[in-house]
Amino acid sequence: MTTVEPFDAVDVIRAKRDGGAVPEAALRWMVDAYTRGYVSDAQMASFAMAVFQRGMERDEIRVLTDAMIASGERMSFASLGKKTVDKHSTGGVGDKITLPLAPLVATFGVAVPQLSGRGLGHTGGTLDKLESIPGWRAALSNEEMFAQMQSDVGAVICAAGSGLAPADKKLYALRDVTGTVEAIPLIASSIMSKKIAEGTDALVLDVKFGSGAFMQDIDRARELARTMVALGTDSGVATTALLTDMSVPLGRAIGNANEVRESVEILAGGGPADVRELTLALAREMLALAGQPDADVAAALDDGRAMDTWKAMIRAQDGDPDAQLPTARETHVVTAPEDGVLTRLEALPFGVAAWRLGAGRARAEDPVIFEAGIDLHAKPGDRVVAGQPLFTLSAADEARFPRAMEALEGAWAIGGEAQEAGPIVRERITA
Repeated sequence: MTTVEPFDAVDVIRAKRDGGAVPEAALRWMVDAYTRGYVSDAQMASFAMAVFQRGMERDEIRVLTDAMIASGERMSFASLGKKTVDKHSTGGVGDKITLPLAPLVATFGVAVPQLSGRGLGHTGGTLDKLESIPGWRAALSNEEMFAQMQSDVGAVICAAGSGLAPADKKLYALRDVTGTVEAIPLIASSIMSKKIAEGTDALVLDVKFGSGAFMQDIDRARELARTMVALGTDSGVATTALLTDMSVPLGRAIGNANEVRESVEILAGGGPADVRELTLALAREMLALAGQPDADVAAALDDGRAMDTWKAMIRAQDGDPDAQLPTARETHVVTAPEDGVLTRLEALPFGVAAWRLGAGRARAEDPVIFEAGIDLHAKPGDRVVAGQPLFTLSAADEARFPRAMEALEGAWAIGGEAQEAGPIVRERITA
C-alpha cells in the first residue's frame, strides 16, 4: 500500500520563498522526508536557498533544530553523577584552544564531552591535530566515552558518532555545494542540533569574527551567537557565548603537530599570551555554568594539574603524550625586509597558506600532513629588524612553497607604528 505524504515539498519551498513562516508540522516533515530520501537534494537545496534569502523566525529555527535532533539518537550523561559542560568554536586560524581547555576544565571534577570534527578549507580540525600524536584514537564507542568521563580523566575529545543528527550531516554536505553555508538559521541549527543531541548540561560557544573567521563581520557573528544561545536555552541547555577576535592567527602555530606543541606549552604554564588568555576565559565560563564560578583556572595551568589530566586523556585514547611529534623535512623561512614594526598579519591568508602546505584538506576524504604548517616568529606590534625571521613554512615537499607564498602576498606589513590591538574577547552573550 502506498503511503500518502501529509505535505508537499514544493508548498514548503514556496512558503519560505515568499517570505512566510513554515508551519511547524510542515517543517518537521520536510526534515524527516529529506532524511529518508523522499524529498530530493534539488528540493532541499531550493529550500536552503530560500532560507538564505528570506531568513527564519526564532520559532522556525527552534523547530528546524529540534527536527534535526529527532532524526537520530539523543545521548544522556545523567548517569555520570557529575556536571557535563562542552565548548564549541566556530573555527579559525591557529585555533587549538580545545586541546588545553578540555583537560583544564576536567581538572575541577567536571565532565567534558568534547565531540569534535576535522578541518575543511582554511580552518583546522581538532581531531586532525590530535591524530599527529602517535597512537591517538579519535573513534570511541559510547561506552568508552562514558567510561573515560566517569573516571578520574573526566575529559574526552573524540569524533561524533554517526547517530547524532544525521539530518544535519546530509544537509551540511548539500549546503557546502549550493552556496548556502552562510545562512545564520542553517549554521545555528547545524551546530546546536549536534550539541543538544549530545546531551551536555551546559555549553559555551566561542563565536569568532574577523578575516580568519566563518563570520567576518562582528554584527553577523553577534546575531549567530544570540541565535545559538537562544536555541540552547530553549532546549534546556545552559548556554553562553563569547565573541572573540580572529583577525590575526591565534597563537604562533598554524597546522597540526605544531599546534599540539603549542598546546602543551600552555598546559605547562607558558605559551603565547593570546592562547592562554582565551583558554582561561573559556574555562571560567564553562566552570561557572558547572557551578564553580570561583575556580582558580590559572593556578591549575601553572601547577601542573591540567598537564597531568592532558597526559591521562591522551593515554586513555591510546596515544603517547611523551612521543616525538612529526617534524617537516622541508622548511622555508621568510625574513623581515627592513627594520620597523609588524603592523598587519591577516588570519585568512595564513590559514589558506597552511592549507596549501598540506595542513588542511580540500575534500573531506583528503589526508592531512601532520608536520605541515606555519610557525610565526612575530605578531602585530612586535618590533623587527631587517633579516629577522618573521615566519617559517613547513611542508613534506618543497614544491608546495610557491603556492603557499602566493596566498601570503599582501597579508602582512611592516611600518613605523602598529595600531593598538583590541581585546581578544569582545563580548559575552547570555540568554
